[in-house]
Amino acid sequence: MCRTSIAYGWVIMVSRFVFGLGLLSATALVHPAFSADVRTLQIFVSKNKQSLAVYDGTEVIATSKVSTGKDGHTTPSGIFSVLEKRKYHESNLYSAAPMPFMQRLTWSGIALHESNSVPRYPASHGCVRMPGAFAKMLYGMTEPGIPVIISDGELAPQPIDHPTLFHPDAPAAMPLLSDVELRPSMPDSPQKPVQVAMNDTTAMPMPMPMVQPHATHETESPTEPISMLITRRTLRETVIDIQTLLNQLGFSAGDMDGLLGPATVQAVTAFKTLRPAEFTGDKSLISDRLLKAVYAAAGKGEPPNGVIMVRKAFKPVFEAPVAIADPGLALGTHFFTLQAVDEKTGTADWLGITLENNLSRETMKRLGISNQESSIVTGKPIARSLSRISIPDETRRKIDALIAPGSTLTISDTGLGRETGEGTNFITITRG
Repeated sequence: MCRTSIAYGWVIMVSRFVFGLGLLSATALVHPAFSADVRTLQIFVSKNKQSLAVYDGTEVIATSKVSTGKDGHTTPSGIFSVLEKRKYHESNLYSAAPMPFMQRLTWSGIALHESNSVPRYPASHGCVRMPGAFAKMLYGMTEPGIPVIISDGELAPQPIDHPTLFHPDAPAAMPLLSDVELRPSMPDSPQKPVQVAMNDTTAMPMPMPMVQPHATHETESPTEPISMLITRRTLRETVIDIQTLLNQLGFSAGDMDGLLGPATVQAVTAFKTLRPAEFTGDKSLISDRLLKAVYAAAGKGEPPNGVIMVRKAFKPVFEAPVAIADPGLALGTHFFTLQAVDEKTGTADWLGITLENNLSRETMKRLGISNQESSIVTGKPIARSLSRISIPDETRRKIDALIAPGSTLTISDTGLGRETGEGTNFITITRG
């Protein structure tokens, strides 16, 4: 072979190599060493950059261009997780459009999937499109439960050390449920009634219909991550407390289901009738004044204003009251993942991010929030929010015994969204 042919061949080979690098940088950049623990991976999607990054801890191990939802079909921002995976799936919303290597984020139709059209600008009907080679590779890297964070700007997890976060220092053989102030979590569907036991287990039996049998005792170190949500108590928790305590006080309030049925209304009316001076001018059936009065009559002190909910394998496990200081200030929306635990030293490595979540005036009024600036200003909004949350020691010990690498914690003012339900972790929508 002549030198000219050799030189020409070398030029062609170099050109192809350079072109390949350019293509790779536009679609996928993969770190040679993948995570040893799939549970600790996180996926971040930036709608502004039309990009996706896979993190193992604080290290990016894969990136790709993407195409998110166009005007009228905007991809929602928020905290999601992979709910199911299918190598081939057809859309039941858009003319059976093919969605290879589909990884579902919501049961309402949002997913990550392969597409032949990824122009790096919003073009989908709400899903996150990925190039074929990357979609296939990502499919092989993940498993159900892995967090997926979708936001306008780019976010990156950062180490966070705070005493409010959980760490594995609980006795290994401590049972999950005892006399702590716990009760079963919300039903998988808002339409399903659930019997819920109140906090005083010495005063009445505690039915546990929503507790999963396999989670009753932890005799070994936990290996499956849990999902947690700390949020403000809603009307549901308030009504459950009132129903339970009125039953204990001798008023027949009916089932502890959080619903304002005839028995509950009658019991509340009877309670107020016996204390007319306390409820003068109170035209609401359920109010903070009523809740405090019922708590005082039952000798329970001040009612809590927050709640922590726990899920495992997409199913509710339990919930317990927490206290939120300065409730007029927004907590903000923060997301934490447990990267590693050391049971010998009782330490845990947590990572955290803060998501922008501007509340509407109506939402602020409904939640009793007068100021949300504290949750979005620069500085340390994560530390400020964590410092305002007080978790009872017994509840903390039980959660300490459950955490494993890959466990997650969401802090949010807005509570359970409509996407959270049967077969999901806690889904928080920050922008629709």
